[in-house]
This record gives sequence, structure tokens and C-alpha cells, in this order.
Amino acid sequence: MEWQPDEQGLQQVLLLLKDSQSPNTVTQRAVQQKLEQLNQFPDFNNYLIFVLTRLRTEDEPTRSLSGLILKNNVKAHYQNFPPAVADFIKKECLGNIGDPSPLIRATIGILITTIASKGELQTWPELLPQLCNLLNSEDYNTCEGSFGALQKICEDSSELLDSDALNRPLNIMIPKFLQFFKHCSPKIRSHAIACVNQFIIGRAQALMDNIDTFIESLFVLAADEDSEVRKNVCRALVMLLEVRVDRLIPHMHSIIQYMLQRTQDPDENVALEACEFWLTLAEQPICKEMLSGHLAQLTPILVNGMKYSEIDIILLKGDVEEDEAVPDNEQDIKPRFHKSRTVTLQHEGGEGEESEDTEDDDDDDDDTLSDWNLRKCSAAALDVLANVFRDELLAHLLPLLKDLLFHPDWVIKESGILVLGAIAEGCMQGMVPYLPELIPHLIQCLCDKKALVRSIACWTLSRYAHWVVSQPPDSYLKPLMTELLKRILDSNKRVQEAACSAFATLEEEACTELVPYLSFILDTLVFAFGKYQHKNLLILYDAIGTLADSVGHHLNQPEYIQKLMPPLIAKWNELKDEDKDLFPLLECLSSVATALQSGFLPYCEPVYQRCVTLVQKTLAQAMMYNQHPDQYEAPDKDFMIVALDLLSGLAEGLGGHVEQLVARSNIMTLLFQCMQDTMPEVRQSSFALLGDLTKACFPHVKPCIAEFMPILGLNLNPEFISVCNNATWAIGEISMQMGKKPYVGMVLPHLVEIINRPNTPKTLLENTAITIGRLGYVCPQEVAPQLQHFIRPWCTSLRNIRDNEEKDSAFRGICVMIGVNPAGVVQDFIFFCDAVASWVSPKDDLRDMFYKILHGFKDQVGQENWQQFSEQFPPLLKERLSACYGV
Repeated sequence: MEWQPDEQGLQQVLLLLKDSQSPNTVTQRAVQQKLEQLNQFPDFNNYLIFVLTRLRTEDEPTRSLSGLILKNNVKAHYQNFPPAVADFIKKECLGNIGDPSPLIRATIGILITTIASKGELQTWPELLPQLCNLLNSEDYNTCEGSFGALQKICEDSSELLDSDALNRPLNIMIPKFLQFFKHCSPKIRSHAIACVNQFIIGRAQALMDNIDTFIESLFVLAADEDSEVRKNVCRALVMLLEVRVDRLIPHMHSIIQYMLQRTQDPDENVALEACEFWLTLAEQPICKEMLSGHLAQLTPILVNGMKYSEIDIILLKGDVEEDEAVPDNEQDIKPRFHKSRTVTLQHEGGEGEESEDTEDDDDDDDDTLSDWNLRKCSAAALDVLANVFRDELLAHLLPLLKDLLFHPDWVIKESGILVLGAIAEGCMQGMVPYLPELIPHLIQCLCDKKALVRSIACWTLSRYAHWVVSQPPDSYLKPLMTELLKRILDSNKRVQEAACSAFATLEEEACTELVPYLSFILDTLVFAFGKYQHKNLLILYDAIGTLADSVGHHLNQPEYIQKLMPPLIAKWNELKDEDKDLFPLLECLSSVATALQSGFLPYCEPVYQRCVTLVQKTLAQAMMYNQHPDQYEAPDKDFMIVALDLLSGLAEGLGGHVEQLVARSNIMTLLFQCMQDTMPEVRQSSFALLGDLTKACFPHVKPCIAEFMPILGLNLNPEFISVCNNATWAIGEISMQMGKKPYVGMVLPHLVEIINRPNTPKTLLENTAITIGRLGYVCPQEVAPQLQHFIRPWCTSLRNIRDNEEKDSAFRGICVMIGVNPAGVVQDFIFFCDAVASWVSPKDDLRDMFYKILHGFKDQVGQENWQQFSEQFPPLLKERLSACYGV
């Protein structure tokens, strides 16, 4: 007997559905309560599906709503549905997938895929065969409804469909979908391509077997009159370029011609999909040879795509010039991610290079439109192509640029400035001759009457900061800085933000070149404190922190401290312990403390105490949560990570002065807990702090070493690069302070393994080499026997490090070890010679150690053998060794 609703029950459900469409919150709350009560009755869900599929007398929104409530029930309680109810729902869905109403069809499709995603694809074996069968229906609605459901299943379960768990239904589905590429309805054609597209990136076998048919079918649809079809064709070609470029190469010329047309498609969604093609192609090794002949066509198309569309300008409030007094909408403020402290070493000709920082957000400043659009995609494509073609691209761009940059229409002028910024990295060499004329023009654009022109000029100038700084300061640096500082105080929030970010980039490039202007810079930044709304304040902290990193101890002047510290401390006192705005402020103070050194002493006590409190609170909250996850919330560990990093900054900046603060706190106990935290970033920051405290106040670390060392040993796991890096560095610092110690056996095997691993990142290799050298310095007898297992990678990883304390201690260690075990270095002696030659000016006693080892080796092998040996040296190495050490 088929289930039938009870009339009274049905009326009750309909009334509930009507009420739930009411805007009144009291009614809404009553509806929620009623829904929870009704969910106790198993056949309530039968009523819901009945309203959706059978009750055609009701209006569509009510029927659809009934289906959506059912979908939420399926999501929450499907495993508790009685089998009879589940079967009734499934049967009704499949029987009504062809409802005449598009809204009802779509709702049934969502319901089917929600059931399927609850692991029911395995237990609903008739679903896929029936949906595929229904595609053949003469009735358009049935075909379209089934395809809609299939498309969602393909999106949600693409991997499962290509697995043995279901006997690989794709072997039937993919050939079936391909037949529908020729269907007379554009909607059906579009569904068919979208279904197949789900399987490209995963390289599903069934698709790979039919790849040529697929590509041919795509070409047939290339000129389709329906924009949704064209969009899906473009998307397919972009993904194929990533996974099966071999199959596209024979047709590449015509594909490029097609994509050039589509990138100018009147439908912006199609143009955006097509524009992705150039971004993807630029990452392929074949890019240069395939695109060279098409640059003349492609360049103007991309440049044209970089103009703001009318809708962008409306969304960006491009006509609102002054909005500095309008408070920010809190939803617009993106969450910030703290980058935990990683200990790095200084390299020749540059600061400590940090690999992770190179991912520059290569974009101008429309982040309120952070959804990807044609302008951003065109700019990104031009940027990557500039990196592939370098100055070859300029031949096509320069003639266009002239017209754009001086155009009377601000929208076109603005796009020209964006173009100039996008090519800065790739075409820098070729741009140099034009910069003396262009940079002053861009500086003038900083005063344009349109805020969007001022903001893009900030970004583009920041992309040329490196060149500006390489010229005499009065030529460009001074005028640029003067204008940028005015823009930091602009009356438009977007311009303030762009100027602050650009100024931070300029600070990184200029470093101590800024010292003469510090007073002027600080006046501006401090003034901005009182002017900025919430979002830009966070960016201002970053600009101040970067300034401190860039000028270092030059900031430690009473007049500068007087300007800068009061507003920072005022903010610090205003913020509560649970306010996320503490993150950027703590990061900023960390840089300031490191730069001010003893100048920070008057402010250090409350800052130190609060950091310790933040760590303690977070640990306590984590403990409560672990014991009673149902009663307590999980803590946000970022508070603890940022606090640990600021404590590191204090230890580094204050040096020995931090001792009294450590003495009066339980930081060592807290550190012991943090070092064992489950979250890698917490461990990473605690090892950095341990190393900094070891340098600043070792007597407080010393009593804990027996407990700390085994934890450090456990963390020498290169799976977590930064954790491993900081643990390695901390071991090296501890060994320098401790002298003789029994822990070598616990850590040395791991370190030797890491230094010999292929593809270990440079930063980790360098820190590992330094620590091995330091261990060898304090315990040569224990480490020297291993010499031949690490000497070659040891030498190659340290040859580019600048002369400094760390390098000095590590090389002393190697020399002592060679004294203990000279045989360990014989095979790789040329690498040792090269590493010695990398020193610019070693201390006298270290130079003597090098001298003795080099001459000892030469005497050992004899003049003739040495002659042959040194013949292998590159000329430069030969010269240096002869000049510095007379060998």
C-alpha cells in the first residue's frame, strides 16, 4: 500500500511552510521550534516530499521550500530515517525529476545529490543507471532535470565515480555525455560539457580513453551561440592545457586563435574563462614557442581587458572621492594570517632571503572586489607573460602604453598605469631607459583628482621601488617619498591603503636610505593613527613594523621614540586580550622592540607581562577544551603564536636586559608546554623563542635543558620544514652556551640525515650545517668520526652565507673536527677549499686555522700532487687561495 498523507497533517505542514516565509523574527523562531518537534515523527519527511513532488496546486516557492527543509533534514538525520521513508523519498525524486517547473526540478536535483553525498551512491545502485536512462527521454524537462542532477553528482563525487567501489560507472557515463554535445538544446549541451569537465583534472581513465573524441567535440562547439556553452568549452581547454597538453599541441595554433576571440567575448564570464588560458599557458614549457607569433594580437587584448568595467566602478564607488570618515564595514576586513617566526641567515649581497616571501600578491588594490574578474585575470596574465617573454613583449606594449598613460579618459589612463605595474618584474631591464621619464609622470599621477588613479599609481610605483632606490636619492626617492606620505593621509580610504602598502614596499627596498627622513616619516605615520578607520589601521601597523625592520637601530633616538611609542602603547592598552587586532599590533611591536633595543626598556614590562598572560590563557583554554570538548570552545592559538614571537623580539632587542623579566615570570614552564603543542606553528615559534632566550639569558634556560633536549630531538623532522629549522637553530645556540654535553647522540644522526636529503630547502640546509659545525666545536670527539658523511653538503650550503658569528662558530667547529679526523675530509677537500674562499674577512685566529689545514694538506700530498689537485680549481678560487693563504 503506497503511503498517503493525512489531510489534517498536510494542512499543518502547509501552514508551517507559509509561516516560514514570514519576515517576522518571532514567527521564524516559532517555526524553528515546530520543525524540531515535527522531526520526532518519522513520516514528517514523507509530507515534505509529497508537497514538493505531488502538490501541484500549491505555489512553486512553497513546494521548493518544502524540498529545501527536507534537504536539511537529510543532511542532519538521514541515517535515522526508517527504510520505508528513505525509499519513498528516493522513488518520488526519480519519478518527478522532469517536473515542468525549472525551480522544482532544480530542488529535486539538489535533494538527490544531498542523499547521494551521504554515502548513498553505494546503497542506491539504481540512481546512476536511471538518471542516465532518463537522459534519453523525449520530454525535454526530464532530460534537463536528470542532467542537472548528474552534473551536481559529478561535481560532488568525481573521485568516487572513477573508483572500483561503484564498478567504474564512468566507462558508460562519459561516452554517454559526449553524445549530448550535439543536442539541440544549449542548456543540455552546457550540462554535458560541465559533467565531463569534472573529470579532466583528476585524469579519469574513462575520459583519457575518449580524449580525442572529447577534444574533437569541443572544437565542434567552439562557435556555439550560447554563452554558457562557450564558457564551458573555454574551461575545458584551460584544464586540458594543464593535464594533457600533448593532445592539444597539434591543434595549438587554432586553439590560440579561438582563445584570442573568446578573450574579447561580449559575455564577461566567457572572456574571463578564456583569459585563464593565457595564465595557464604561461606556466607551460611550450609557451614561448607557441605564443611568440601571436603576441602582437594578444597584447592589445589583454591590455584592453585591464580597464575597469562600468560595474566595477559602481561596486568600487569609483565616484566617491572622500570617504575617510565613513566607518568600515566589519565584514570587509579580511582575516589576517600571522607568519610565524622562521630563523634565517644573512646571505651575500642581501638580507636573510626568505623563500616564502616571494609570493607577492601580484595585484593592485581592488581587494573589495576580491572575486576574480577579467581585469585581475588580464593583469595577472600580462605579468606572467612578461616573465616569459621579457623585453620581447615590450616591442608590442610600448606603442600602446604611450597612448594609455596620457589619455584624457581616467579609466583608460588608470588601466595604462596598471599595465606598467604588471610588467615591472618581467620587463624591468627593457623599461630602464624609459623610467627617468615615467617615474616623474607616475609621481604626478599620485595627485590625480580620481581616487582610483591615485591608488593604482601607488601600487605601480611600489613595483619600481627597487630601481628608484638604486638612483641618487634626490632624483626620485625623495619626491616619491614626499608624495607617498601625502597619500598616506589621503581623504580616500582606498588610496590610504594603497599608499601604506606601497610605502611598506619602499621601506623594504630603501632600508637605511630612509634614515635622513625618519622624523618626517614618523610624523606622517603617527598622524595617520588618529585619522584611519579600522581596516587601514591594521595596514598602518604593518608599515610601522616594516620601517623598524628596515632602519633597525637608527630608530633608537629619543626624539623618534617620543613620537612613535605613545600612540602604539595607547592602542595596546585599548585592546582587550581576545581582540584579534592584537595580532598585527604585536607583530609591529615585535619589530619595534628589536629595532629600539635598549630604547624599548621603558615600555617592556607591561608588554612582556601581557604576552606571558596570552600564552598562559591560551594553554589553559586548550587544556579545558581537550578535557571537555562539549563544554569549552577550542582556543585560537594564533594569540599564543603571536605572543611567543613578540617575546622573541623582546629577547633579541633587549638582550641581557630581558633577564630580570624572565626571572620574575613562569615563562620557562610555559615554554616547555608550548614546545609539545600539537600545532606545528606553536612549536615553531617556541623553538625560536628558546634560541633567543638561550642567547639573551642562558642561566634561566640551563636548568631546563635535560627536559628540553629530547623534545628538540623529536622535532628534527623535515616534514615540518619551519619547525625543524627552528629546532635545529635552537640546538646550535644551546650547544654554544653549554660546552661539553651528553646530547650529541640524540640529535646528530637526524642532522646528518637532513643535510644529505635531496630537495631540502636552502634555509634548513644552512641552519643544519651551522648546528653540526657548532656541535663539532664543543664535542669534536663525538662528531668528527661522522665527518665524511656530511662534509660535502656542509661546505656547499655555507658558501653563500655572509661572514657573521654563526658562520664563524660553525667553521671553527669544522676546523677542530678536521684536526681530529683529517681522513674524513680528504675525498672532498676541494669543497672545503671553496668554502674557505667564501670568507671575506675571517678573524685572525680563524684565518690561522684555515692556513694550517691548507698547508698541512699541501705538505701531506707533496708539491706535485698539490699542483695536479689545484689545476681542477676554477680560476677565481685559485686566485683567492693563493692571495689569502699562499697555496
